[in-house]
Amino acid sequence: MLNIQGKVVAITGASSGIGEATARLLASRGARVVLGARRTDRLETLAADIKAAEGEVAYRALDVTQREQVQAFVEHAVATFGRIDVLVNNAGVMPLSRLDALKVDEWDRMIDVNVRGVLHGIAAVLPRMQQQGSGQIINLASIGAYAVSPTAAVYCATKFAVRAISEGLRQEVGAAVRVTVISPGVTESELADSISDPGGRDEMKAFRKVAIPAEAIARAIAYAVEQPDDVDVSELIVRPTASPY
Repeated sequence: MLNIQGKVVAITGASSGIGEATARLLASRGARVVLGARRTDRLETLAADIKAAEGEVAYRALDVTQREQVQAFVEHAVATFGRIDVLVNNAGVMPLSRLDALKVDEWDRMIDVNVRGVLHGIAAVLPRMQQQGSGQIINLASIGAYAVSPTAAVYCATKFAVRAISEGLRQEVGAAVRVTVISPGVTESELADSISDPGGRDEMKAFRKVAIPAEAIARAIAYAVEQPDDVDVSELIVRPTASPY
């Protein structure tokens, strides 16, 4: 907890689910949080709650598929709090469907948000963290980064990519920047709301019969952040005890 106090933590996809839970938890432990998402009305409400609890917070509209917006988001964090210590690349979408449904637009959207969005975040913070000589990039993958299931081929591919990108980054940055991958199992969130395919929706209903709250993933993120600077929690899988996946 002492290694969280005072850190500036930027969180993408902060308007709900894991992003929101992470913002609330880290702010309660003394982090200065910067929230980014497309739904600014939700960010405004969340920021008000954090301020009411005497936390430090800023927010900015953010579409992670737009590189210039991600850069501006990071610059806003630095302009507000003077530095950036942690980036939580949390924004993601999951419109599941069989490949033969040919939902190519949804495939493109997953690649843009889940892969390019992560790369845009890395590009925005890495030079500054290297200049500081410290920092941490936390990328949200998924249990789908380890195993593929029907209707999830493209989604899993994006999360496999997040793991690969993260491991490559970890090897390249050496001791200057910590790199962490958090892979949630079945977690309560709004991700399933983006599923337009009936088969994908049915698969997800069965999959989500056992789910853990978003706060469970927030605690895993806090665990990775609070470690001493010479300790890098490289990968964590967090899932329901009762889940077979």
